[in-house]
Amino acid sequence: MKRVVILTGSELRHEFFRKYIALSEEIDVINSYCEGQEKSLRNITEQNAATNDIRLKHLSAREQSEKDFYELFTETAADNSNPVYLPKGDINNPEYADAIINSNPDLLISYGCSIIRDPLLSAFEGRFINVHLGLSPYYRGSGTNYWPLVNGEPEFVGATFMYIDAGIDTGEIIHQIRANYSLGDTPSQVGNRLIVEMSRVFQKIIINFDKLEKMEQLPVPPDEKVCMKKHYTDKSVISLYKNFEDGLIERYLTEKEGRCNKAPIIDNPALHGK
Repeated sequence: MKRVVILTGSELRHEFFRKYIALSEEIDVINSYCEGQEKSLRNITEQNAATNDIRLKHLSAREQSEKDFYELFTETAADNSNPVYLPKGDINNPEYADAIINSNPDLLISYGCSIIRDPLLSAFEGRFINVHLGLSPYYRGSGTNYWPLVNGEPEFVGATFMYIDAGIDTGEIIHQIRANYSLGDTPSQVGNRLIVEMSRVFQKIIINFDKLEKMEQLPVPPDEKVCMKKHYTDKSVISLYKNFEDGLIERYLTEKEGRCNKAPIIDNPALHGK
């Protein structure tokens, strides 16, 4: 059994993630540190004087889709994740960092938390796994499954499991998965279906940690993209939905093999068994 500490957020998708991970009989979640929503995209958007209804409607659609995917599970599943709630950004404070180190977990895992610094980084070197919702090294930063759809590149939507380091999504990659699409999908359905699969795969990575193979890393592309929350504009939301209306998913499903061959991802053989 692997003893782990989870670092995550407190939105519905994060609650689903930590509860799902903790249901495994092969994982003992010592604590889940759940940061608040003070710096969530919705809060930032609502506080921006230039915001209009377009961005807020997109966020509302995303939130409703999260309820559709996760709410029944989060309301009925047993919670073995031992949550600890804290303000956004406080995870590096000595109060929490010392408690995490002293709990002596086998692994530290993160999804949707603040940027982590020392002493946590050095204390768990080689035992600290993060999931980045996006495919590194193609897209890094914030909203990295939003921007590929805005740019008409659905092949770059996915999740990257990596050993965490001091950079922004620059750690050694362990494994990657690509999003699955169905005709009629909305952007939020694509994202939430991916999070469900990401959670399943992350559970598998924890259980099989000792069997993971060291993988050859992907070269950094010359057109690597770094995305930031400040880039989230009305224009980008309009482009996103126009792409879907104009048949982006239908074209991708037809062209999938060729597109994916031009955007290789890392597939760890250790995860093809149990």
